[in-house]
Amino acid sequence: MSELFNFKDKSFAVYGLGLTGKSVIKFLKKNKVKKTIIWDDHLFNLNIKLRKKFKDNLDLVDHIIISPGININNSILKKKLLKNKKKLLTDLDLFFLKNNLKRSIVITGTNGKSTTCSLIHHIFIKNKIKSQLAGNIGKPILDIKFIKNEIYIIEASSFQLENSKFVRPYCAAILNITKDHLDWHGTEKNYIKSKFKIFKNQKNSDFAFINDTKLKKIFRKNKFLGKLNFIEKNPLKINQIQNNYLKLQSNKDNIAFAFHISKKFKIKKLNFLNSLKSFKGLNHRQELFLKIKNHIFINDSKATSFEATRYALKSNDNIIWILGGKPKENDKIRINKFKKKIIMAYIIGKHPNFFSKQINKNIKYEIYKNLKIVIKKIFQSLKYHKKTTILFSPASASYDQFKNFVQRGEKFKKLIKYYAKKSF
Repeated sequence: MSELFNFKDKSFAVYGLGLTGKSVIKFLKKNKVKKTIIWDDHLFNLNIKLRKKFKDNLDLVDHIIISPGININNSILKKKLLKNKKKLLTDLDLFFLKNNLKRSIVITGTNGKSTTCSLIHHIFIKNKIKSQLAGNIGKPILDIKFIKNEIYIIEASSFQLENSKFVRPYCAAILNITKDHLDWHGTEKNYIKSKFKIFKNQKNSDFAFINDTKLKKIFRKNKFLGKLNFIEKNPLKINQIQNNYLKLQSNKDNIAFAFHISKKFKIKKLNFLNSLKSFKGLNHRQELFLKIKNHIFINDSKATSFEATRYALKSNDNIIWILGGKPKENDKIRINKFKKKIIMAYIIGKHPNFFSKQINKNIKYEIYKNLKIVIKKIFQSLKYHKKTTILFSPASASYDQFKNFVQRGEKFKKLIKYYAKKSF
């Protein structure tokens, strides 16, 4: 293995002991670094002496590895971290510094990252191209086994890219950028800037992929060296795609990016289309998991903003819509275009007023405390409807009532299956 960075002579501070932080510590131990100090706000917040020791040593270590979930501006160590900002690295940096990646694919964007990464991985497998999924999509990137000459398809969040310095993809793509995570980044400008770090280290032998004219202008203005591939429209016609999940409006751009990136790896169009047939999609992303008579049930728990929910509303009809949770800052619920599609809306969670104020002039709605009550109500009402789409697309984060969107989605599916068994 070709190593690009001498870890043994370096000292590290690891800030944050979630999945990423623990993965980093294991990696540093394996690479026998000179020294590692650790800190986590939640685990050690009562240990003033330990916190002071960590804080004082930040000036002395060579590098600081910060977990992606930590916002420096909200940290109790803000002043010290800003002072040592040049030392900040991420787990993505360590992966690129350790391994000589000749051909990697890094995908970012507000929506569609996981689906696009999974789709590309699926296409590569079907075409016998050795690849691995890594990054934000699954287990931490440093936990995967590096195999020379394999292609690494990496999902990168804005949180990861914010402090990354050495990420250099062979193929880099920004799928889209809409207002999101502004509570974390502060401004839309900062959010966009973090996403564009994906192109920063590319050379003229690398490729960049964008499909938005505004983003294209930013790319040109920054004079990035990667060869820009501007995706103007979907190169595939809908009748060419023999996969109902991929025909959804939300996947239109995902397919376009996957197609153009696949071409760089010499995958022919016919082989690409054949590969699409067996792609099953991801859980919690417009997941059609049950159909009873003329009623279909869709779990779209991953829709944590209205921009994500918009795709689900656009792709379905006769909708009984379940929404609600923890709203994202400055998010707007614009449903004027979809009001004829929606039979009824049910609002859940601890912030019903946020949602009711924005939809009350457009569609009928009711407010309930939790999912269980809503699902029971819905099954009682189905006898009055010949054909419906029960759509769980919350348009908000899950943290008011659930640990994450996965737990939220699994709860929805469990309740649906329970009441379906009782009702039909």
